[in-house]
Order: sequence, then structure tokens, then C-alpha cells
Amino acid sequence: MDKITRKKSVITQKDNLEHLHTFKDFPVFFGCTLEPKEKDIVADMKWEIDPETGIIQLTELIPLDVLYMEQHVDATGQTWSDYNTDFSEYVLKNKTGDVLEIGGGSGKIANIILSKDNSINFTAVEPNPLFEERDNLKIIKDFFSRDLKNQIDSNQTVIFSQVYEHVYDPEEFLTEISEFLPIGGKLIFAYPNLEHWFKNKFTNAINFEHTMLMTDYYVDYFLKKTGFNILEKIEYKNHSHFYTVEKTDKKENATLDNKYEYYKEMFNDYISYHKDLINQINKQIAETSSEIFLFGGHIFSQYLIAFGLDMSRIVNILDNSPLKQEKRLYGSDLIVKSPKILSEYNSPVVILKAGLYNDEIKEDILKNINPNVIFI
Repeated sequence: MDKITRKKSVITQKDNLEHLHTFKDFPVFFGCTLEPKEKDIVADMKWEIDPETGIIQLTELIPLDVLYMEQHVDATGQTWSDYNTDFSEYVLKNKTGDVLEIGGGSGKIANIILSKDNSINFTAVEPNPLFEERDNLKIIKDFFSRDLKNQIDSNQTVIFSQVYEHVYDPEEFLTEISEFLPIGGKLIFAYPNLEHWFKNKFTNAINFEHTMLMTDYYVDYFLKKTGFNILEKIEYKNHSHFYTVEKTDKKENATLDNKYEYYKEMFNDYISYHKDLINQINKQIAETSSEIFLFGGHIFSQYLIAFGLDMSRIVNILDNSPLKQEKRLYGSDLIVKSPKILSEYNSPVVILKAGLYNDEIKEDILKNINPNVIFI
């Protein structure tokens, strides 16, 4: 695998980045697989910081066809259900004309929008769709780029959900979107609240897919720089920011304050916190005779493993997603099972560190599966 090198700051384009931390041999795919472990690909995940702006970014990137070899997100659970409904309604309230969605994923947003307004001509660009075309829903199985312009009918609104944090060149991505819109056309999107996630030590904040600590502070900067006027920006439940922006005929000379000290301290605290956490969890593992499970067939578990989690006692990975169950967590030896198997044990232990989804997962297990589960 030939990695993509990005040694210059995504903001200043200067080659002056400062090394922060390297995770050796990290799995490049964040889902589950039926392939044998010897086919797994790992790579060093190298984090560096721009001393002039504070943006934290990876300097070596994974080719997109490797990183997204399969669809691994199907938006399972009440949190995602509420989010998809609320964002779809936000789009319907603010959109103009027909819709182009970048990164349709599970298709849930497209389906919700079309169930409420079937007059919309909807085009989704998604390399691994989990949904099907129909009369007014066209799917282009590809990664979004300006090269697709001749395949897409004219539209006045572009939308995406949880996509911008995945792009490798944030300025170029917005520039390409602008080419699909007329002056006055709208871009409506949801962007994760990475500031909150990272500050609260969520392990899905930055990784091979989220290749920068691109907080909304930097998002606002890139929007202005590429000629988008922010009409509305709202915070959604510490989960995301919802944006409605409009294409203009001029680009601002946007400026940034330097957040180097602030984000560097946050990053170092993130690393030291997880080292201490894993030492604590490993001690608890050694002291219990109960069966132990790890929740999350995803980056949540892969990060804990990378920090040194003792895997020798773990029976299975648990996940609510049918897309992941009965498969192996990429980069590990463990098979993913439904949490329902916890009903077979007296007082099993579940290692749970799933960010915003912790409370939902814990409540479901205790109420509906086994009230005697012990969480660490």
C-alpha cells in the first residue's frame, strides 16, 4: 500500500509541522470483516501540529479505496435515528430546489427527506451505498469530485452529513462543491462537534478517517475563504453543528488566531488520559474472575487496543449493528457478537468507552438484556 503524504499544513501550506505522537501499526479499516487476519493492513498513524495555526493533522494518509474498502456505518441506535430525522428536517426547512448529497452511506437521510417530500429530485454520491435507486433517487457509486459534473443534473442545494471531517484537502473540497452550485445556491451540512468530542476524550474524534482536528473554528475559516456565507450555524446536542451556507461571488480574506498552545495541550492530555485509563482497566481485568467483553466493532475498540488494552481475557467484541455481527473486528482476533449474548452470563464485565453513545448502550443492556452487567 502506497500512503499519501501530507507534510504541509492544510491551512498555511508550509512544511513546518511539529510531531506530536505516532501510533505504530494501527488498523487502516475501522469496521469488521470476514477476511482472514493475515489480510489486515496496518500503518503508522502520525500526528503533527501546525505551530502557526494549531491545526492537528496526519502527515501520512491511507488511499481512499483501502480506507473505505467496505461500508461500515449503518447508523444503528436511537441517537443516530434521532439525528438522521432532525438533520433531514433541517435540510427540508432550509433547502432550495433539488438536492445533491455527498456520501449517502446508509441512505437513511435520503429516504427520510424523500418520504416527506417526494417531489425532490435527489442525487447521492456514495462509493459503498446501503440503499437502492428509485424514480427520483439517483445513486452515483463513486467518491465525490468535480469529475462527476457531467453525471449530475443541475441543483440548487448540496448536502452532506458527517463527511467534511473525512476529506484530505478541506479547501479544495469546498471549492469543488462550489462548482456544482449557482450563486445563491445552498450548502447544508452536519459536522461533528470535534472540539467537544476531543476535549472529552472520545476515541472517535481523530483517526485515519478523521485526519485533522478540524474543529468548527477552522470549518468557519474555510467556508469564508472559499466564498460561502454562513447563513445559520446551530449546535446539535454536543453531537454536531448544523450549517446552512450560501455560495457568493466573492471570497473573504479570512484570518485565524493561533490555537497552537490550546490544541497541543488538549492533544497531550488526550494521550496521557488514555494511557492512565488503560493501566486502570488492565488492573481491573486482572482482579476479576468474570467473563469480559469489549463494546464496539469500530474505532472505539481499536484505539483502546492500540493504547495497550489486555485482550487475553476478552471473550468477544459487542456491537448492536447487524452489519458487524458475526464478523471479525479488523486488526484483532475477536468476533463481534450482539450484546444479547450477555444474557447467558451471571455478572459479565463490559468495557465501554463509546463517547456520546455510552448512556444509550448501557441503558439498553441493563434494561433489556442483563441487569447484572458490570461496566468499566
